[in-house]
Amino acid sequence: MSKSILAVIILFLFVLGCDTQKKSAPSVQRDSFGAMPDGTAVEQYTLTNANGIEMKVITYGGIITSLKLPDRDGNFADVVLGYDNLEGYLEQNPYFGAIIGRYGNRIARGMFTLDSVQYELAQNNIGNHLHGGNVGFDKVVWQAEPLTIENAVGLKFTYTSKNMEEGYPGNLDVTVNYILGDDNTLTFEYFATTDKKTIVNLTNHAYYNLTGKPGDVLGHELKINANEYLPVDKTLIPLQPESVQGTPFDFTSGKAIGKDIETDHVQLKNGGGYDHCWILNTSDDALNFAASLYDPGSGRFMEVFTTEPGIQFYSGNFLDGTITGKDGVVYNYRTGLCLETQHYPDSPNRPDFPTTTLNPGEEYRTKTVTKFSIK
Repeated sequence: MSKSILAVIILFLFVLGCDTQKKSAPSVQRDSFGAMPDGTAVEQYTLTNANGIEMKVITYGGIITSLKLPDRDGNFADVVLGYDNLEGYLEQNPYFGAIIGRYGNRIARGMFTLDSVQYELAQNNIGNHLHGGNVGFDKVVWQAEPLTIENAVGLKFTYTSKNMEEGYPGNLDVTVNYILGDDNTLTFEYFATTDKKTIVNLTNHAYYNLTGKPGDVLGHELKINANEYLPVDKTLIPLQPESVQGTPFDFTSGKAIGKDIETDHVQLKNGGGYDHCWILNTSDDALNFAASLYDPGSGRFMEVFTTEPGIQFYSGNFLDGTITGKDGVVYNYRTGLCLETQHYPDSPNRPDFPTTTLNPGEEYRTKTVTKFSIK
């Protein structure tokens, strides 16, 4: 063998070795995260993909407590809001990172009717029902087990919501999968079955700040694949759909969140900023592009794809400096934002909206994929 050929082989093995060192085997680690007041243990799972992206999730509420992503210089930082300990989530939690159900978003006056039977729910938000009630899915302890998936790590959460829990009919068996892929995707899969006609609308309520440091999200650039949105009344219940064209709600081409947020517009006054559902441009139940979010400072970029018909963009309007989160950071006005894929608010009372009714023998099934990258 000539010296030149040998040199090429050695160089190839060196490069291959260097590339191998950049990656590691995906892993799932389980630890204690404390206990509920009644003594029920709460566990924390740390999921790490082959590229070093790390996500921590607890069994209380299925809450994503941490998500560490690299910036354009390869520096990792936590990009979701939350607490360092269980006590924070138990004492004052505006749904940080949690599974939301049975019904994500609002139901007017906390009432809906199925087969001529009227059901009454908790009125826990300006006279309306919000995010499943006083003890929604964000406030229960889920069963969790690791998922075995090729080129990914995952968790399977299960919970049975008993008949008339928080006023909802039917025993509802729920499964939610979190899957962190080596392609830097985070997939949410939602499944549910019932033994009695009921309503279901599940989502995740992670608060993102892609800067990975204290400060507001007004410089983030947001794009939403929607030509229409749902205006709301003063209690945030949706009215008739309207075009986004010519309004502060037009994110079709992408723009900084802060560009129009202080505009003198009745809907921004009603929501205290953005807290509305956008009607996504979709033609079927396939996985469609819903939104993208970009932080120019760090280069962090995320894209959201979903089978859901809508996405709720919430600009953190109710964060008011009264919450001290992870690492002693005070969460001030608009420190984080939410992009909640879902069916429309108040759908059980709106026959013109896509249905959220689930019958016995049917399976509720939705999927959302968030892809992280660098620009």
